[in-house]
Amino acid sequence: MLSSSARLLRLLSLLSSRPSWTCAELAGRMEVTDRTVRRDVARLRDLGYSVDSEAGPWGGYRLRAGSRVPPLILDDEEALAVAVGLSEAALGGDQAALSAMLKLRQVLPRRIAGRLGELDDAFVRLPGAEKPQISPGLLLELATACRRGERVRLSYTDGEGRSTVRDIDPYRLVHTGRRWYVVARDVARGQWRTFRADRVDHLQPTGHPADLTDPPDPAQLVSRNIANGPYPLTATIRVPLPLREALRLVPATVGTHRPDGPDGPDGSDATIIDIGGPDPDGLARYLLGLGTPLRVLAPETVREALVRRTRQLLNDNAAQLTASGLTQGAQEAAPTASGGI
Repeated sequence: MLSSSARLLRLLSLLSSRPSWTCAELAGRMEVTDRTVRRDVARLRDLGYSVDSEAGPWGGYRLRAGSRVPPLILDDEEALAVAVGLSEAALGGDQAALSAMLKLRQVLPRRIAGRLGELDDAFVRLPGAEKPQISPGLLLELATACRRGERVRLSYTDGEGRSTVRDIDPYRLVHTGRRWYVVARDVARGQWRTFRADRVDHLQPTGHPADLTDPPDPAQLVSRNIANGPYPLTATIRVPLPLREALRLVPATVGTHRPDGPDGPDGSDATIIDIGGPDPDGLARYLLGLGTPLRVLAPETVREALVRRTRQLLNDNAAQLTASGLTQGAQEAAPTASGGI
């Protein structure tokens, strides 16, 4: 005989499996009396589940959307399908899917978790442009490490192909729309760092609690490191736009932004942006492409490159206008000369 709680879960599972059940059908499936079914339905209603009943010989019970989400009763294949779907969504950057995957894998029976691991190993994902591969299992390990607040030993390959092993205190996972990053404190250096998740080869818990004293803003740290980290030169500019509009003009993955108060007589807000680039000329080309008024605050080399390119552009077009004006003047004067002969 099933316990009361197990019987309620069994009843929920049956009600969820098809639109309607008669009382006799439920009693037969659960091997209880009709009276027990009616009593258990009443208990489900007391718990907040919406179970409708219809009278008559063809009536029965129906579970509809109510004020609570009933516990999911999944068979092995259903649980595996849900886990695979959540894994794919998490790899695409869905934070809610990653959170749901974390919770689901913690309660999956070992037989299903093992099959999911086999699928992770068997799947081959063709990466698109600048979309590196990372397995759902590794992403889950990183999320679990952040959630537990436990120091881990990280095997990592940096951008130059060098392999290192370091202890980190993981804090948050951040997705930029292209990649996942781990925000963590590098224990040996005592600094908050970002690590690309697709460059993590292996991580192992150490059993020591993480030191998460005075953590940074994860999104801001990732944004700053992406915008300025890979480049040897950083330009600081000021645009007469409020922060929200400045972020649309220069994405957070390209520059780091900070508001700078009113700009000009109209009192509209301005924003200061730090943008990384390969050299002064490359930064000047990018700034010209923004197509908005701006002022280079630093460095002088970028300001000079921007002025030089702007002057060259102006001179080329002014010369073209002058040549076009002379040609047009000659064409207009030609009939007058002919008429005088």
